[in-house]
Amino acid sequence: MEIENNSNIPTPATPQASADTNPQASSPTTPQVVAPLLSEGSGEAPAGAWAVDAACSGNPGPMEYQAIDLQTGARIFHFGPMHGTNNIGEFLAIVHALALMEKQGITNKVIYSDSRNAIIWVQKKQCKTKLERNAQTEQLFQIIFRAEMWLRTHTFRVPILKWDTQNWGEIPADFGRKK
Repeated sequence: MEIENNSNIPTPATPQASADTNPQASSPTTPQVVAPLLSEGSGEAPAGAWAVDAACSGNPGPMEYQAIDLQTGARIFHFGPMHGTNNIGEFLAIVHALALMEKQGITNKVIYSDSRNAIIWVQKKQCKTKLERNAQTEQLFQIIFRAEMWLRTHTFRVPILKWDTQNWGEIPADFGRKK
């Protein structure tokens, strides 16, 4: 499983992890531009934001998620793949972004997600998945538990908004796998 976190900040899934303590965490790298930049006044989402998205090959199946800075197009972080569902990935992506923003002292940005379910789950501080808990999914359920605990023990003021796909197109954090 790959965990890319360009700023080497712990994820909510591994709140005390670092490249030194978590062998799965990659070391900091130069941000990779993976999404088109948004232009000012173009009627698109504000550039002072991060967009998060998840992808899952099958549902359940190999799941991953990432965040993209809308101003620069740089990938902020990437996690996975890990056996799960798309909704779980969307939820974890938001929590990961919140934790990273808190760690970096970022308070002047917005997080966009195209998942109503994930936004509601974050607001309720609970991942309401129906995924079966078994040996294959146990590690993911541990990550979900840590994300829920992070939400319950931290106050965040960063707005989490629904991406307007109809007017803005696919969210820039999209993995581009839709058929």
